[in-house]
Amino acid sequence: MTVLEGAGADAAGLADRPLRRNRDFLLLWSGAAMSFLATRVTAVAYPLIVLWHTGSPLAMSVVSTAALLPLLLVQLPAGALVDRWDRRRVMLVCEAGRIAAVGSVAVALAAGRTTVAHLAAVAFTEASLTVFYRLAERGAVRNVVHPSHLSAALAQNEARGRAAGLLGQPGGVLLQAAARWLPFGFGVLGYLLSALSLLLIRTRFQEERAERAHGGHLGREVAEGMRWLRGQRFLRTALGYVAGTNLLFQMLALALILRIKEAGLPSATLAVVVGIGGVGGLCGALAGGRIQRRVRQRTLLIAGAVAWTVLIGAMGFTDGPVQLGALYAGTGFVGAVFNVAAAVYQVRTTPDALQGRVAATAGLVGSGTNALGSFTGGLLLAAWGAQQTVHAIAAAMAVLAVCATVAPDLKKEETPDDHPA
Repeated sequence: MTVLEGAGADAAGLADRPLRRNRDFLLLWSGAAMSFLATRVTAVAYPLIVLWHTGSPLAMSVVSTAALLPLLLVQLPAGALVDRWDRRRVMLVCEAGRIAAVGSVAVALAAGRTTVAHLAAVAFTEASLTVFYRLAERGAVRNVVHPSHLSAALAQNEARGRAAGLLGQPGGVLLQAAARWLPFGFGVLGYLLSALSLLLIRTRFQEERAERAHGGHLGREVAEGMRWLRGQRFLRTALGYVAGTNLLFQMLALALILRIKEAGLPSATLAVVVGIGGVGGLCGALAGGRIQRRVRQRTLLIAGAVAWTVLIGAMGFTDGPVQLGALYAGTGFVGAVFNVAAAVYQVRTTPDALQGRVAATAGLVGSGTNALGSFTGGLLLAAWGAQQTVHAIAAAMAVLAVCATVAPDLKKEETPDDHPA
């Protein structure tokens, strides 16, 4: 295990300075907040614009797929390149690229000359640059805060992401309703503010790097990150658990929609349920740092699966919007706490020079089951309906809880030397 050290930062000085007075962390956090909010706003605008422009669900699907492809195609090489390059420079280039790409859509919409090919190309470009930005930003955090503040910093980052999700989707819809180009104009503004905040940060975003013995071969660099992760028995097994839970939550999202439809409730009910659920996730993110400092990762894995089993199982016995929203908020709370704990564990135990590759590999493994979850969920919903599918999801989650309890590799958890009391 690598002991955490802030690269380019005065560790002793940072230890005495709370996060709210850490100028560079506040700049990084607020700039990334604008960046993530801009991404959320433009993401919801793409399908709306395509459907308005063409009236074709197929065209909408093409653009939506283009926005998702980088999660599968770009993550691994992006992780290696982020570890090779200067993180601050990567983030600045990403913001400049997204300003140009998203700005071109705003101009085209204002001129009435938008095409599906243009939107698909920009969606792919923006999503690809977002992958690079997020990997670089995650690796940078531990270099601008003291090790004792890392849990709190990553909890605030999780809360930032949850808040961006809560605000971005309705914000994108409202901006698009006011003027077609406005969501993309907002995107340009958000990325510009993010770039300006990066220029004001004084702390280095990484430790000094030694020359790579393999001559900078991209494939070897990706493989190096995979080998390191494969050697971490706890982290490797926990990622398998995460992949399983992500699959089940993709199924649950579809089941929730059908549950509301089968109950004869208006479609606006879904917005209420998801909104309440988002608040639960935000609360979990805010509490995640404190919980992570007091509870071992293995305990969180097991307790989280048990809590999810109970909450999801209860969803099968109610169709009331408030009750469903409260239960969904509970699942979001648990998920946010787990995300914070997982991020802290991964960032603390991964060497600085491997942060991008390990985070990229972990993200690919964790999200790789999403498409399978959606497909399987559709089959189960067609065969069983929403209520039985929800019960099946709860049963599968219970199986994961048992597996987490008995898995020998999950008993190999490291306790970082800098774990705060």
